[in-house]
Amino acid sequence: MPIPATQIAGLANGINGSRKVKPNNLKKLFTKAFRSTAVKSIFKSKAKRKPPAEIVRRVRFLLEAVDSLDDNVDPSHFDKMEELDSLLHELKAMLYGSNECEPAVDACAQLTQEFFRENTFRLIIICLPKLNLEARKDVTRIVANLQRQPVNSRLIASDYLEANSDLMDHLVCGYDDPDLALHYGTMLRECIRHQVVARYVLNSEHMKKFFDYMQIPEFDVAADATATFKELMTRHKSTVAEFLSENYDWFFVEFNAKLLESANYITRRQAIKLLGDILLDRSNSSVMTRYVSSKDNLRILMNLLREASKNIQLDAFHVFKLFVANRNKPTDIVNIIVANRSKLLRFFASFRIDKEDEQFEADKAQVVKEIAELEAKGPLFSGELHKFPGTPTASGELYKLPTTPLSRQLT
Repeated sequence: MPIPATQIAGLANGINGSRKVKPNNLKKLFTKAFRSTAVKSIFKSKAKRKPPAEIVRRVRFLLEAVDSLDDNVDPSHFDKMEELDSLLHELKAMLYGSNECEPAVDACAQLTQEFFRENTFRLIIICLPKLNLEARKDVTRIVANLQRQPVNSRLIASDYLEANSDLMDHLVCGYDDPDLALHYGTMLRECIRHQVVARYVLNSEHMKKFFDYMQIPEFDVAADATATFKELMTRHKSTVAEFLSENYDWFFVEFNAKLLESANYITRRQAIKLLGDILLDRSNSSVMTRYVSSKDNLRILMNLLREASKNIQLDAFHVFKLFVANRNKPTDIVNIIVANRSKLLRFFASFRIDKEDEQFEADKAQVVKEIAELEAKGPLFSGELHKFPGTPTASGELYKLPTTPLSRQLT
């Protein structure tokens, strides 16, 4: 970076003889110029970097100090925060590398080991509210990266979090604070990459909170909570299947009432898509069979088929076809479908997508065939609750299905 222009001008004037400068004054002028921030930064960049473990220990010391300091009283608070900001940025650079160089494997391993050796990881999460925005961003990326850093071919973050699972309570509750929600949410999603952590969150009381977090008025916070919820419900298949089997009743009561029947379009759209992902996963086959044996669930899906949104209609079809394809349909399910047979067949006759899709056509044809061949079991009832009302457009036709191609197969 250049020496300040005024100082260069002064040097030039002295050298050119436009004004006489004494030798001592010239020496002071050069000293002042080379002590400037710009010049220092040139030489500082070439200075030898401290060992990673030493930097982490210094960060730990500063975090402990920041955690105990009263920023309105302690005069050293600003200096400590400034140093902490700089060191956090340096740690992030070590873990992610730069345009000029890749991260050093040994340095990352040392850094990771030192982070989990003491309570640095805990402190960096607890102290997040006291950091400025840029430091919070650095911390978020550091915490995320540490989950994937191996030490001696082992992800030691998983062992640490298993022994310190209370930190997940802190991260989940971060959704209560809009200023911290996105930072803590990102950290949480990275932590639940570890199956032991996901199992802890799934079996905690916090799972019920997600149904409220996903409906928070702040769109970005609600979207982040939804992304975390989806990660919890889809990443570790065996753990999710076990969770759903043990918590089926309360989970789907909440899922149906607060998500599928939400007044918010975005919530309904994301919920019906996620429901399809869950039920169509072979790991959840027993849960799927149970879900499609419920007349209340069928009522909800038939109502979603009537949505004006093409996206919701199409995702609802993916789930509705499971009710029809079930070879062991309960009597209630059979009778509801038979009672609404004519309306359903008219609906599917108008069920189109613009692009040619053989799988979609095969799925639809199978659904229509099954509905047409169903025979009632016992007397039919006429409860309006279970009827599939026609929902005509202004032209008198049923809403047509979306143009998004199908990718799932009837199972």
